[in-house]
Amino acid sequence: MNNTPIQKLSETKNDNTFYMKREDLLPFSFGGNKARKAEKFKEDILNNKATAVITYGSSESNHCRIISNMCASLNIKCIIVSPEEKYEKTHNSELTKAFGATIIKAPLNQIETTIDAEIERQKNSGENVYFIQGGGHGNIGTAAYVDAYGEIKKYEKENKINFDYIFLASGTGTTQAGLICGQIQHQDFDKKIIGISIARSKNRGLPIVKQSVSDYLESEENFDKYIVFEDKYTANGYNEANQEIKDTIKKILINDGIALNETYTGKAYNGMIKYIEENNITNKKILFINTGGLPLFFDKIEEILK
Repeated sequence: MNNTPIQKLSETKNDNTFYMKREDLLPFSFGGNKARKAEKFKEDILNNKATAVITYGSSESNHCRIISNMCASLNIKCIIVSPEEKYEKTHNSELTKAFGATIIKAPLNQIETTIDAEIERQKNSGENVYFIQGGGHGNIGTAAYVDAYGEIKKYEKENKINFDYIFLASGTGTTQAGLICGQIQHQDFDKKIIGISIARSKNRGLPIVKQSVSDYLESEENFDKYIVFEDKYTANGYNEANQEIKDTIKKILINDGIALNETYTGKAYNGMIKYIEENNITNKKILFINTGGLPLFFDKIEEILK
């Protein structure tokens, strides 16, 4: 996987200097953190000689779009199990279909049993099944962002800069866990990693990040001191956005030429700015991880640009 560039932004809130790591520019299927994870899954899928991949996600899922694209490129079967509640036509859902994935809709409370049944059905039909948790959750997804943290350290060394804060959108928590694992492995404790939740409450989200860190590092150490999972800026839940988030996305597009989205990156960027204001963070070097999701931007482009 290619290193992604880090660029300086026009943002100057509280006299801080802002940078962005452009994961959205990863060179596969519109990029994003799910593309970085997919590269890791691809290696494991090939090693396991899988003939069918089963995963889970909503109609607007970046993960499902990228996994289905990866499967198409490998010429293997892809099955997506998706909650039927609020299922709607999005750019991601249309791309997922275009990549030839089979989409099975089920009630949210029946997702687990539906996945289990489909895995069994595919095995009985002779397929070598490979299951990926929603969002690429698990050690393989975590490993992708241990690698990304290494890229950040390389950039700091080459450019004689040290970031004081790293902010990112935190959904399933795997990306944040990977960065924290990288921080711990590098013994790099002079910066804070702040996960801005895009939906989950702290009571639910933080333990999942913590467990992911423990699983990857194979340690029962208490990792709470490394984890900041901020749930104050979710705008009432997944795929929900307020006017302030829309205005932030428009501002970044106009000032920096970068397309964020309401579900993940725009919400997290807006949350970052509010966090900086509320915690009186000044004169620091701040890195925002742009975890991608370009098709989501175009789902809401008319609302954003009006």
